[in-house]
Amino acid sequence: MGLKKYIGFSLLLIIAISLYVYSVESGSYEITILDYTMQLPTVLWIIIPVALLFFFSVLHLIFYGSLNFFKTRGFIKDEENIVELIKASLLEKEEKKKFKTQAFKNLASILRQLKFDTKDTTFTSKDEELNNIVSLIKDIKDGKYVTDKNFRLDEKSSLGKKNLINKVNEQIDFAVDILKKQEQYDKEVVKAAFFNVLENKSMTTVKKVYTNVELTKDMALKLFLKDVDNTDFGLTKEEILKITKELNYTKEEFITLAKLYKNTLNPDKLLDLFETLSNENEEAAGAYFYVLLELEMIENLNDLLAGYKDDEFKAYRALLDLKQAGKHYSIDDITTI
Repeated sequence: MGLKKYIGFSLLLIIAISLYVYSVESGSYEITILDYTMQLPTVLWIIIPVALLFFFSVLHLIFYGSLNFFKTRGFIKDEENIVELIKASLLEKEEKKKFKTQAFKNLASILRQLKFDTKDTTFTSKDEELNNIVSLIKDIKDGKYVTDKNFRLDEKSSLGKKNLINKVNEQIDFAVDILKKQEQYDKEVVKAAFFNVLENKSMTTVKKVYTNVELTKDMALKLFLKDVDNTDFGLTKEEILKITKELNYTKEEFITLAKLYKNTLNPDKLLDLFETLSNENEEAAGAYFYVLLELEMIENLNDLLAGYKDDEFKAYRALLDLKQAGKHYSIDDITTI
């Protein structure tokens, strides 16, 4: 029974009792306590206790009804906050919602320690904003750049970085701008921008921006591959020397570099490049020997090998012996150098 109905029926009952008592006894009744005497109509002596009982019962109902109201309201608010917590987690944001009920506090504590992800299947819920967030995340994962301002992504989060990389891949001019201001962006975003510029811009543009970038070895390899196809506007000897020095190239990496350039540079430039590299870095000696072999400069190679111990550069010594025996092999035919 609702509070309004309870009050209504209670008042009707009080009126009914009053009328009945009055019809039976219309007189008055006197009560004396110590020296105090009170005389009231009989009907009041009956109705006053009933009215007091009614009054306190209403207070009781209001009090516990209010408690139940706020408790229910707390559950509803906590349920809403849990959904907001899930949204924030999906967007990789920190959510500091406060929870009123212990059950939801425990649930929130667990959820904050988990990482949410979306499935490829269709997602539906009653919360339209949550549906939009899941759709947005799926688009980002599919390689689309999302510009919805309602869901501002933290560019330092993995989702934010992935969205920036999508923008880099879609907008080549933005990729160029990234390389000009690379200190403002995450290394993964800079790398994606660098690869996109290498693929879609001329070597002239690449040379203008690559010096702003802190190269990794895989980035340098891509740059050298680009350079091989653009010898007219390619990297200078000094630039190649600087890159390999900064990246601490190994013997194997110098040989890979020699293999890249052997069919691109003319013999004089190729020889000059790797002679300079070997003079500045002992790790490049094997690559220089490789170039000498490719150019059939056997005497020069013999003279250089004479300056090393017999157990060094055995592969090259073996190739020289084979050549002297009339057997022609390339260093590429030998797996271990």
